[in-house]
Amino acid sequence: MRILVLGATGFLGGHTVRHLRALSGVRVLVGARPAGPVPHSDPTPDLTVDLATADPAELADALRALAPDAVINCAGAVGGGAVALAGANARGPAVLCEALAAAAPGARLVHLGSAAEYGAGEPGRPLGENAPARPLGVYGATKLAGTLAVLDSGLDAVVLRVFNPLGPGSPAASLPGRLAAELRLAMRHDADDADDADDAHEPDATVRVGDLSAHRDFVDVRDVARAAGLAATTPGRAPRLLAIGGGTARPVREVAEGLVRESGFRGRIEESGGGSARSAAVSWQQADIGAAGRLLGWQPRYSFAESLTGLWAASKDPAEAPAR
Repeated sequence: MRILVLGATGFLGGHTVRHLRALSGVRVLVGARPAGPVPHSDPTPDLTVDLATADPAELADALRALAPDAVINCAGAVGGGAVALAGANARGPAVLCEALAAAAPGARLVHLGSAAEYGAGEPGRPLGENAPARPLGVYGATKLAGTLAVLDSGLDAVVLRVFNPLGPGSPAASLPGRLAAELRLAMRHDADDADDADDAHEPDATVRVGDLSAHRDFVDVRDVARAAGLAATTPGRAPRLLAIGGGTARPVREVAEGLVRESGFRGRIEESGGGSARSAAVSWQQADIGAAGRLLGWQPRYSFAESLTGLWAASKDPAEAPAR
């Protein structure tokens, strides 16, 4: 089975490629942006494309040549302004669907959506496939537009609406990745100060963050990759939409506390209370992952603690983490 992974050099895409390569009978085709980083194991991508600017007819020609049995779209943007978000998250999936319909209409399409499409959840009520989508910002709105393009394409397509991915290689654009980087930097500076001091040194490093009281559903990136693999390879027509999360809403503060334990950081985590407007508006989210279990046989395998352990271990050497 030939599976093309788009966005293969990103956080989700890199883990998806590694998971698929461990499966018997699967040949992985790597799709990367023209200016994007390429893993050392893939010096030449099978497909070089930026879906935000791609011509559908040219992409269709490339897809005919590759003849994939399935395509997993991990490409997207989490920042960069409204134009960049709309290009990557809304136009990109629409272009891909048009090209696939022309070149490989029988191929399975797995598209990674986002829990941001839901907007605010109600405490105690997990969000599943039938929950209304009410995004509260440009990112969520553009991801929802991409989801609608996929669901309305007529292709054998499934959208995996991913909650908060966490684990080895978490990018600096995410709170866990940023926290790990700031903790490591603070510990390095504190160690340098201790080396320069003539007397006993007490650690006084402080890492400042926004309000961490919002509740989120964290899911290990390796479990997301496995869900994508199952969605691409499970026989029969794909379900249209599946929520992929850990199944537990927990305070974001637990990420900071867990990374402090992993790192041995002896300074302070100071919540400024500023936080982002979106986090304040979306104070609670939890996935209902029952349908993914019934239709794909998927359940999370990695615990929250294991995800944090993997994140901290990989953050020791940036080369170990997949590029975004």
